[in-house]
Amino acid sequence: MAAECRTAGDIGKLPLVHVTLAAAELYLGRFRDAEATAVEGLRLTSGTGQRNRAGYLEGTLAWLAAVRGEADRCAELAARSRDRFDANHIVNGLAWAEWALALLDLGQGRFAEALDRLDAAMTGPVRHQIQAVYFAPDQIEAAVRLGLPAREPLHRFEEWATASGQDWALAVLHRCRALLESDWERAHEDFIAAVRLHAGSGRPWEAARTRLAFGERLRRERDKGSARPHLRAAWETFERLGARPWAERARTELRATGDTSSPAARTEALSALSPQELQIVRLAARGLTNREIGAQLFLSPKTVSYHLYRAFPKLNVASRAQLAGLDLS
Repeated sequence: MAAECRTAGDIGKLPLVHVTLAAAELYLGRFRDAEATAVEGLRLTSGTGQRNRAGYLEGTLAWLAAVRGEADRCAELAARSRDRFDANHIVNGLAWAEWALALLDLGQGRFAEALDRLDAAMTGPVRHQIQAVYFAPDQIEAAVRLGLPAREPLHRFEEWATASGQDWALAVLHRCRALLESDWERAHEDFIAAVRLHAGSGRPWEAARTRLAFGERLRRERDKGSARPHLRAAWETFERLGARPWAERARTELRATGDTSSPAARTEALSALSPQELQIVRLAARGLTNREIGAQLFLSPKTVSYHLYRAFPKLNVASRAQLAGLDLS
């Protein structure tokens, strides 16, 4: 749909398309793509006067900042999304913002703050949004860390996950049950079921969260040898996703098992690009001219040229022809 809107020059529809596309990319673990989509969508909302779409995109960007541990950026974007809710009472952006702030707390080990924030969100209009289902596992993890029960969030997620029948959701449900289970044999069975269901489910963020939780529990049960592959898989996925606080947590756990090796190498060049630079170099790599790229992204050719000028040194290339040989996915 986004491609059709670009071809037709239908700039007015793109922000709504971007709202949905950014969320889909986020859920599928394509965090870099989700950021690029949301940033472009946010720019277009300003140009087309669609302020109501902006709050949703700001909330999505706040969530991505939370995963990366970018506290100031997360707080700023969440505050902007909240301000828009105060002005228009459209709650979907607020739901993202509240989830983002809680996820930031959770990633930083502030479990009481994360739980308080999510519990408070469930007393207001956010409870009617799909995010209230999706953040239930975060409520459960925070509660477990504090030694508290989590019956309501477990029921909320269990009811939805069972009805959905989606492998990734059922995997997360097994993870939640394992976290809450004191009996190791039953918890182990749930973790094994979760890992099996995650395979091929297309949700690397959730799969890494499960591997981390499983590895942590195995280490506590003094099975360091079995913990290592799960913790390593979690670490490498978090590194690839740019989820720095979570990667550090997995690395700390892995070292506690006696493994002091390094993760598989990952490409740093793309992470140095801004979201708009990434969009532009991808189009340039396909052979589009500056004018054609500008038409696609509703930018002037001069602006496209400026972004390519900034992007080339970051990618260690000197010409457009060299872009075709890079992995820009």
